[in-house]
Amino acid sequence: MVFMTRFQRSWTLAKASWAVLKSERKLAWLPVFSFIASLLVAGIFAVLVWATLGKETGLDGQETTTANVATYLLAACAYLGTACVQTSFLAALCIGANERLRGVDTTLGRSFAVANTRLHRILSWALVSATVSVVIRAIEERFGIVGRLIGGLLGAGWNVLTFLTVPIIVFEDAGPITALKRSGTLLKETWGENVIAQLGFGLISLVAMLPGIAVAVACIATGISAIIGLGIVLGVAWVLVVATVMAALGGIYRTALYRYAADGQVPAAFAGLDLENAFGQRKGGSSGSSGLGGFGGGFVR
Repeated sequence: MVFMTRFQRSWTLAKASWAVLKSERKLAWLPVFSFIASLLVAGIFAVLVWATLGKETGLDGQETTTANVATYLLAACAYLGTACVQTSFLAALCIGANERLRGVDTTLGRSFAVANTRLHRILSWALVSATVSVVIRAIEERFGIVGRLIGGLLGAGWNVLTFLTVPIIVFEDAGPITALKRSGTLLKETWGENVIAQLGFGLISLVAMLPGIAVAVACIATGISAIIGLGIVLGVAWVLVVATVMAALGGIYRTALYRYAADGQVPAAFAGLDLENAFGQRKGGSSGSSGLGGFGGGFVR
């Protein structure tokens, strides 16, 4: 019963986030741009990686590709570059969401401009995050089923622990280690709804994607090439739209949770939704709120 109640709260939070997104629709473009930019970066590095591959001919006359130091360095740069892009766009999304939560109209240009003032912090955090991801992936690949289980648990724990790091970096001008520690501190005050909300948003996303998947499956079942192609296109398009919207809602929720955990006040856009209970009872006053004036009196309160 408690579990279902918290999922109902997650749905309430998703609807509140949706209301914020409707009032500032341009925020939905940030996940789209992030996806496109990530593909571009990955594509460029993929070409460079391919160019460094060598070829060897075995005794059986078959050619095999071989990697060298440059290949591995470029692959690492690709991973880091993609992480930097995604973190930068998430930072811009949090900034835009924060403005909207304050009732201020925002622009994508302003969001990126403010994010650029934290670029050195963002790059440092992207390096930490990418390194942890590589370590987790290595565990999953080297230890079979046990490795995948351990890696999955580590990945889930890392996502929960770092849920508020980007807002902290942006709004408190904190370095990656400080932001990680601060996120852990705030997690102690909001961990229950942090975990349940992430699971809830994931479930909502899955349910929302089902119609697109169902259309694609139904079209494939006809066995007619033209209909199959159309169904796949429509299904993929629907899934991408849902993923974009949910990414935007997640950024808004992340920002709202940070504002509540750091300031102890429910954002005005969420007023009347009993968020004191939805976010969980805080264990005391927040430390570190004094650092929230980093953008001056106009941006963060």
